[in-house]
Amino acid sequence: MAYYIAKAVGGDFDAVVATVIARLKAHGFGVLTDIDVQATLKGKLGVDTPKYRILGACNPGLAHAALQQETHLGVLLPCNVIVRQSEAGHVEVASIDPVASLERTGNEALRPFAEQVRVTLEAVLAELAP
Repeated sequence: MAYYIAKAVGGDFDAVVATVIARLKAHGFGVLTDIDVQATLKGKLGVDTPKYRILGACNPGLAHAALQQETHLGVLLPCNVIVRQSEAGHVEVASIDPVASLERTGNEALRPFAEQVRVTLEAVLAELAP
């Protein structure tokens, strides 16, 4: 089973990041963290890498309900969504597959939450222009 879902999209990198954040928000997710991997690696290691951002997305209602089922679930939150410039020149948007991720807990009560989040993240990806 793949651990992520992804889509290659066209457009300017920064515009794609803004669109992803807007689409997540439209689906009830907030972006709690925004890590600029390119800038971090340049600053810490002096290496040049393609543009790469990690967005920590969370739906508060779903997170709260899931935490009621599994108190240590926070180690798997938030759902990471990446936007990266590929070697082929396109922008890729990818997200953790929450169903694959939450299977590791062994708690079947989390499956409905994971499936709902996966459907939502798939919808976000589907709304991005190819």
